[in-house]
Amino acid sequence: MAEHEASRAAHAHPVAAPVPEAWIKTELARHAQRPYPMDFIEALFTDFSEIHGDRAFGDDAAMSCGMAYFHGEPVLVVGNLKGRTLKERVARKFGSPDPEGYRKALRAMKIAEKFGHPVFTFIDLAGANPGIGAEERGQGEAIARNLLEMSRLRVPTIATITGEGGSGGALALAVADRVLMLENAIYSVISPEGCASIMWKDAGKKQQAADALKYTAIDVQRLGCVDDVLSEPEGGTQNDPAAAMAMVDEKLQYHLAALRGLPIEELLEQRYRKFRNIAQFYTTV
Repeated sequence: MAEHEASRAAHAHPVAAPVPEAWIKTELARHAQRPYPMDFIEALFTDFSEIHGDRAFGDDAAMSCGMAYFHGEPVLVVGNLKGRTLKERVARKFGSPDPEGYRKALRAMKIAEKFGHPVFTFIDLAGANPGIGAEERGQGEAIARNLLEMSRLRVPTIATITGEGGSGGALALAVADRVLMLENAIYSVISPEGCASIMWKDAGKKQQAADALKYTAIDVQRLGCVDDVLSEPEGGTQNDPAAAMAMVDEKLQYHLAALRGLPIEELLEQRYRKFRNIAQFYTTV
């Protein structure tokens, strides 16, 4: 009798499944007050001089790039822009660049290469803009071109994923000698909502998808997709932006110094081998 009552009670009040750690980090990566790429650029670099336009179509409001100084050294910085207000978010397509944004970034990278300046990119985007206009203007080609050209830039390159690193839109800025990732950021081929819609025809299963995708910083570091995971203040970067900026600054200095000590040909060879070896696995009997 007691067992029957307990069974009835369990069915009447089912115990909620625990929230996956991956989904907790997803919500932190998307937190409305989390610092965006431009916040990092403004905090860590000085004398930022923005470069506009791709010299082919227009100037993408979702992508910012320009020359700046990092501890007295001239560098190029690139970051996507999300916007804080609804009006800004709509104008910037919620941080998802068009092909002209990627072409603008590449144009700026080639200028940096010409003068021997290191390249820093900061990434927080759900993916490239999938709109009809973007596709008509060659979104896939623009991303592919960035992958090719970044793989052979003859200057040190460092990419930092600060929030969401989504699909090819993020990868187009992350073919770098060092890929850094904040502790509560995510880096994935697809959003959990998109994955759930494809796999289970139900976007509501986003938490299950988040857990299955293995896209947290620790997960992708194990796959070799990122080189360094940067710790955050308790509860997320938004709780203490100054401390987070200081940590990022220290890591950027460390990795830039290490890359500066390598001959260019060795730098390119290491970059090539790094991306060729990502996510390889072996089976044993």
